[in-house]
Amino acid sequence: MARPRRIVLVRHGESTGNVDDTVYEREPDHALALTDLGWQQAEETGKRLRELFGRERVSVYVSPYRRTHETFQAFHLDPEQVRVREEPRLREQDWGNWQDPEHVRLQKAYRDAYGHFFYRFAQGESGADVYDRVGNFLESLFRSFEDPNHPPNVLIVTHGLAMRLFCMRWFHWTVAEFESLSNPGNAEMRMLVLGENGKYTIDRPFDRWRDPESYGATS
Repeated sequence: MARPRRIVLVRHGESTGNVDDTVYEREPDHALALTDLGWQQAEETGKRLRELFGRERVSVYVSPYRRTHETFQAFHLDPEQVRVREEPRLREQDWGNWQDPEHVRLQKAYRDAYGHFFYRFAQGESGADVYDRVGNFLESLFRSFEDPNHPPNVLIVTHGLAMRLFCMRWFHWTVAEFESLSNPGNAEMRMLVLGENGKYTIDRPFDRWRDPESYGATS
């Protein structure tokens, strides 16, 4: 099995929805573009990625949203080094279709009280639903490592929640641990690095907004 040396997760740059939540009334979530700042953030991350990968090959998976596609474009990676796949299982958490900002704010308050992992948005998904599809993607990713010519790097361009859930699934974190973590900032990276012991470690932790509150058995 040709496991990659690095698996790099990147959140998209700042989008129009990050600065104006009324945009969800007029545009579908998947169609929201990067702001000028978002392009700058992604280009800065692209510089780091080009230095990191050098001349090594990269297998890339991109969420089907416009803001993740634009983020990847801003990386300016050498097309001869990368193979790119759009991966719908890495999309943002579905919050319904056309969104009323007041209704979303109310549901976010409900989610904060109920729990981010288990609360399901009306006509949308819970964190648990996203966990299931991210886990399904991981199974496909593992099968791709069976190719002896698999690139030594994997790059995943996705969303903040999906990044946390990917790491939760990979490292077998508990729900309580997940609930304690904050999303990374726009265009932030997290990197899973393969060690000499055959295990992956994360290069830096996610910020915590509280201590984990476990029911006890797996704390």
